[in-house]
Amino acid sequence: MHKQAIKDNLLLGIIYVCASLSVLLLAGILIYVCVKGIGAINWSFLTEVSSSLKGTVGIAGNILNTVYIIVLSMLFSLPVGIGAAIYLNEYAKPGKLVSSIEFAIETLAGIPSIIYGLFGMMFFGQSLRMGYSLLTGSLTLSLMILPLIVRNTQESLKTVPDSYRQGAIGLGAGKWYMIRTILIPCSLPGIITGVILSVGRIVGESAALLFTAGSAKILPKTVKGFFGKIFQSGGTMTIQLYLSATADGDFTTAFGIAFVLIIIVFFINILTKVLAKKFDNTKE
Repeated sequence: MHKQAIKDNLLLGIIYVCASLSVLLLAGILIYVCVKGIGAINWSFLTEVSSSLKGTVGIAGNILNTVYIIVLSMLFSLPVGIGAAIYLNEYAKPGKLVSSIEFAIETLAGIPSIIYGLFGMMFFGQSLRMGYSLLTGSLTLSLMILPLIVRNTQESLKTVPDSYRQGAIGLGAGKWYMIRTILIPCSLPGIITGVILSVGRIVGESAALLFTAGSAKILPKTVKGFFGKIFQSGGTMTIQLYLSATADGDFTTAFGIAFVLIIIVFFINILTKVLAKKFDNTKE
């Protein structure tokens, strides 16, 4: 017993050391980026576009492009991802077809983002003649986040007790009605978690967008220009961060963008926890 207690304490100590290192590493990165980048943050930095003629430095165009990419990618991937998860979990019979689809989804999740970018550039950009545009980037990223949405939705549907399904069907409800009114509401915490995590991945993506979306950062001046911008080149905040640190050598702006990205990711994580907790309470 004495030896076992020593082993347990040793393993517990190792666990605490590993946990402490993880926290310290995160804290070190956050502090370093914040110290380096907070000096660049001001109102004009967030609301104006960089211009050598006006002498301004800003990321307003990049923020708008990021919002475009998020909205378009979600519009493309959410219906397909949630629909595929419902089919796999509720309609498809276990067999080779389902196994093949799940294997394909897991494989898609492991493909490096640079390969997605190369595919998006060749297929959407050149074959479909979309060129470097926000639409090309959004279609490419929708393929990247599709496995995340499918898997989260599928796992969330599996947590709903079978008694809910049997009770609804026993009362005469159709299958689609049962899915729409019982399963999906009960699965909302997992679905929302998958959606917000997908948004986080979109915000932090750069490799795929370098090949597909381009790097323009001009703000539209008319309503027509606002909606027509999806067919034009547009660089997100991560693209501008990369260009500022490499092509321009402007590390002050790069760290400023990094600081803004960290704040966005921080709020995305908080939003995930708040919404998941809210819908869990609603379900109870």
